[in-house]
Amino acid sequence: MEKRKIIGLFGFLFILVLVFLPGYSKFQELAQRNRVLGEKVRRLEISNKDLKNEITHLEQDHTYVEKVAREKLKVSKKGEIIYKLVEEEPEGERKNR
Repeated sequence: MEKRKIIGLFGFLFILVLVFLPGYSKFQELAQRNRVLGEKVRRLEISNKDLKNEITHLEQDHTYVEKVAREKLKVSKKGEIIYKLVEEEPEGERKNR
């Protein structure tokens, strides 16, 4: 009789594992995905804050607008000449081509 109770208990535990293990695995998978997405949201919020600061800076500081236009858009003032500096490759790298 005792042996039968033990077998029944193990059978019951086995069924519980079969029922709850897929759900627990899915829970772990979703928890990991939640962590990854939370980190992505955090990075995007920081980026959003930086972009809002950039917008404010561009709206309020005309000198900054000029600087950005010169650096990113290669805009020059009237009569100004822009020189493009090209770095020369070392001898060893030039021969390998």
